[in-house]
Amino acid sequence: MEPKIGISADNLAKVAHALNSILADEYVLYTKTRNAHWNVEGPDFHTKHLFFESQYEQLDEIMDSVAERIRSLGHYAPATLKSFLELTHLSEVLHSKNDGAGFITELLNDHESIIIRLREDINIFANDLKDLGTSDYVTGLMETHEKMAWMLRSHLK
Repeated sequence: MEPKIGISADNLAKVAHALNSILADEYVLYTKTRNAHWNVEGPDFHTKHLFFESQYEQLDEIMDSVAERIRSLGHYAPATLKSFLELTHLSEVLHSKNDGAGFITELLNDHESIIIRLREDINIFANDLKDLGTSDYVTGLMETHEKMAWMLRSHLK
């Protein structure tokens, strides 16, 4: 049954498609953060191992929340690795050294890239697609990524 929430079916589809891309970015970032958690090495291993764990746990909650937002708008969330890789704008970069600083720099770049895209989407959702709820939701998501990026950035000083 189609939601009757004051947003046209066409706009709901456009919002859901944009959220699918956000979900894909979150999933790829989650996977990269898990990789850092599993494979970090160095004298600060234990601290970084726990730090990356706290970050991927936050990303796990974000992914669930984005998927539920998509469902609340009457659409299905993508749920395959193939679809995530087709929808994401992030890349799976492999580096040769599994040190904390390398992983942190890579993850920070991804968070900042996501923040920029979310910031661009906020007004599109509100003004063009008439979905203030998703605009507000994405604002909160952007703020969460800003805090996560700050935590990563602080390790590089």
